[in-house]
Amino acid sequence: MNHSVPNPLPSRSFLLPAVLAGGLLAGTLDAASAIHNFGWGMFYGIASGLLGSRANPAAGGGPAIWTLGVVLHFLIAFGSAAAYCASTRWLGCLRERFLVGGIMCGIAVFLTMNLVVLPLSAVPFPVGPFTVQGLRLGLLYTTLLVGWPISLSLWFFARRSRLAANAAA
Repeated sequence: MNHSVPNPLPSRSFLLPAVLAGGLLAGTLDAASAIHNFGWGMFYGIASGLLGSRANPAAGGGPAIWTLGVVLHFLIAFGSAAAYCASTRWLGCLRERFLVGGIMCGIAVFLTMNLVVLPLSAVPFPVGPFTVQGLRLGLLYTTLLVGWPISLSLWFFARRSRLAANAAA
């Protein structure tokens, strides 16, 4: 009696490369945009989420605080990529339709950052209220620079894994 599965599912070994590539790409693109808009000091602003006004360079925040901001920025990017890739276990369509998945990811990241993370952080500035223009631009930038790079990396590595599994079969 043959108990082999005729068409095995490809392994989930593509998830780690997708998280790493998507997080790195999204973090880099988002950082480049933020540096363009706010300057290199924006990493102090990110660190202020943990440290409050002590992260300000005038209050003694030096290179270590700036580096903490960089680390936190990429930690958020990798966390977003991991959450998106993990969600494909229940929403498999996100692996195949990266355009729609990227929009959903961008919206989720934007809302999570602006409605959960920033209000609960120690940032020394008020969060909100949001203007319609700010909301539109924030959603657009987050979709283009975070959502689509993450969803595209997952699509790419899942497709590559599926093609390798089919070639081996």
